[in-house]
Amino acid sequence: MGDRTLWNPSSGVSRLFLRQVALYEAELGVPSGFGPMEADVSRIDPAGFTAFVDALLVRHSKTRNAVMNTLSEGFVVTVLVLAQKAGIEMAALSGAGGKSWAVGLLERAREMQRHMADGM
Repeated sequence: MGDRTLWNPSSGVSRLFLRQVALYEAELGVPSGFGPMEADVSRIDPAGFTAFVDALLVRHSKTRNAVMNTLSEGFVVTVLVLAQKAGIEMAALSGAGGKSWAVGLLERAREMQRHMADGM
C-alpha cells in the first residue's frame, strides 16, 4: 500500500489469496482495491480496500450458516490482518462491541499476524 509492504507471502499463497479476493469481489459486488500481481507485487488502493473490508465483515457478521462461516473464516481473518497493518478503520468492527463473532475474529487475527510478518 503505497511504498509500504503489508505482507510478502510465497507465490503459492499469494496466488490462492488473490483468487479468493476475486471470488469475494464477485460475491460481494464490491471491488477489493487489489491491483494485478506484477513483478511479485500487488498494489492496494486504500479507499477500495476499505470498502471491501467493510462489506466482507458485514457479510461475515450476518452469516449464520456454520459451513459458510467455516469456509470463509480463514480468508476473512487474513484480510483483517492486512487491514490492521494498513491502519484501516473498520466500521463493521467498531459497531460490533463485544459481539462474539468480532471478538473471535480479532483473536484469530492476533494469532495469524505472527505468521504474516513482513518479509515472510
